[in-house]
Amino acid sequence: MAGPSWLAAALAAVMIATAACCAGRLAAACRWRRFTEVDADAVHVVMGVAMAGMLLPRLSPLPVPAWQAVFGTAAVWFACQAAWSRLGRTAAASPWRSAHPLPHLVESVAMIYMLGALPGSWPDWPGRAMAMPGMGGAPVAVGGTVSTLAVLLALFMIGYVLWTADQLTALARAAPPLRPPGGAALAPKLAACAKIAMGIGMGYMLVLMV
Repeated sequence: MAGPSWLAAALAAVMIATAACCAGRLAAACRWRRFTEVDADAVHVVMGVAMAGMLLPRLSPLPVPAWQAVFGTAAVWFACQAAWSRLGRTAAASPWRSAHPLPHLVESVAMIYMLGALPGSWPDWPGRAMAMPGMGGAPVAVGGTVSTLAVLLALFMIGYVLWTADQLTALARAAPPLRPPGGAALAPKLAACAKIAMGIGMGYMLVLMV
């Protein structure tokens, strides 16, 4: 299955914009001491850059193994957060950490999976090794089990996008007295929009690998 090159370029631009938005949230949190999901925003910054590089190879600043190490570390972090949350540990309830680590764990695993399925060998950095299947060149044959995993991950991302969109709608419908003053009212909406954009992009890329 192949996607048009113009769509790959447009999606790469959206991923870069999403990464920039998350980087801005981190900078604002540091500057004005506003609570934000530091771990989620940080992983979305690198995720946006990595996904843009998978769509357009010339945008990738790192080789595949480096990206895999980054997302492997992120997967371990969010797995620990999810485990602490299940055990009722207070550390997982920090306002500086994601309140819902499981989706970010799945995102990190999906990134490791997609990076591992890239055509070419990693020493070809920064060019051929970062070309997504279906985004130019010959498609890569994918086995049944791996294809099923791509479908499951894509379905999860679709569900996550729908759930986040519902949360965004709830924020928009909140009564004015419940909304925080100033720019703080916009921060949760920006975070939700960034998650939706990241989920849509990842879901689309996973579908291309089926």
